[in-house]
Amino acid sequence: MNLDLAALRAEYAAGGLAEADLAADPMEMFRRWLEEAMAAGVHEPNAMVVSTVSREGQPSSRMVLLKGLDQRGLHFFTNRFSAKGVDLAGNPRCALLFPWHALERQVRVTGEAWSLPQPEVAAYFATRPRGSQLGAWASQQSSEVASRDELAAAYDEVTARFEGVEVPPPPHWGGYAVHPTEVEFWQGRPGRMHDRLVYRRTPDSTGWTTHRLAP
Repeated sequence: MNLDLAALRAEYAAGGLAEADLAADPMEMFRRWLEEAMAAGVHEPNAMVVSTVSREGQPSSRMVLLKGLDQRGLHFFTNRFSAKGVDLAGNPRCALLFPWHALERQVRVTGEAWSLPQPEVAAYFATRPRGSQLGAWASQQSSEVASRDELAAAYDEVTARFEGVEVPPPPHWGGYAVHPTEVEFWQGRPGRMHDRLVYRRTPDSTGWTTHRLAP
């Protein structure tokens, strides 16, 4: 099958982004765009690409769900011994990408991942469906397994172990707040003349400057 990828293109004309549209703080601006993505019915608007770099300098990316947002940053939760958890332990610098194709928008975040306090991790874990809680115990995320049957057996074992009781967070379960140093808001425009407005932290980390980037 011959895929003519060069012929795949779309014209962006849904809107624009001017400096006057920006909120004073990028987290407030992000919250505004996230609410608009939710209102527009974007599928999983909190889905984001998390990119990390290993100690050896190998980058990797995966989809993760945003589960919190405050002045500390953007929150997500995972097995701390997963590939991304190991990467962040050795190098906390990372990047996030929110690809809201339906709105011809994307948000790019660069910053550092800070560990969330364990009480917050436990509070979030308690809100997860029971099946997901059991899965967090059964799966040694990112490790190799011999077969699906091996995973199923591990799941059955923890299901029996916690029958009739609440499932606590595993000791390897953790959460991160990505503390942003740069946040870019991208809005598609005709002729590939896209609007790109970026917030950058001031050197003293007390505020933000904003800049327009060439598309």
